[in-house]
Amino acid sequence: QVQLVESGGGLVQPGGSLRLSCAASGLSLDAYDIGWFRQAPGKEREGVSCIRSDGSTYYADSVKGRFTISRDNAKNTVYLQMDSLKAEDTAVYHCAEAPPGSWSPPMLPWDFGAWGQGTQVTVSS
Repeated sequence: QVQLVESGGGLVQPGGSLRLSCAASGLSLDAYDIGWFRQAPGKEREGVSCIRSDGSTYYADSVKGRFTISRDNAKNTVYLQMDSLKAEDTAVYHCAEAPPGSWSPPMLPWDFGAWGQGTQVTVSS
C-alpha cells in the first residue's frame, strides 16, 4: 500500500525558513514525480514544486528562488526547503505522486495521487 507522510511544518516568522519532508512507503520515490501542493483556507489547492523521476525540478512562480525541492533516495524521502517565507505561504502542505511524464506544468491536483495528510505551515509574527 502506497503511503506518503509529510512532516516539518510549524509556526515561523516572516523571513524565516522551514524544511518539509515527504516520506514514502510502498513505492520508490525516485521512480515517480513527487509534487508538493498547498491549500490555504478558502482557496484552491495550488501546485508548488515537483521533482521528477529524472531529478529535474519545477517551481511555481510564487515560490521560485525561495523554495528548493530535493530527494534523498537512500531515505526514500523528498524535501521542500522553504526560505524567505511570507505570510501568503501559510497553508497546509501536501505531497503526492504522479507517474513520470503524466503531467505538464502547471501542476494540477487531479494529475497526482496517493496524497499525504498534510502538514500545517503558518508564517506569522
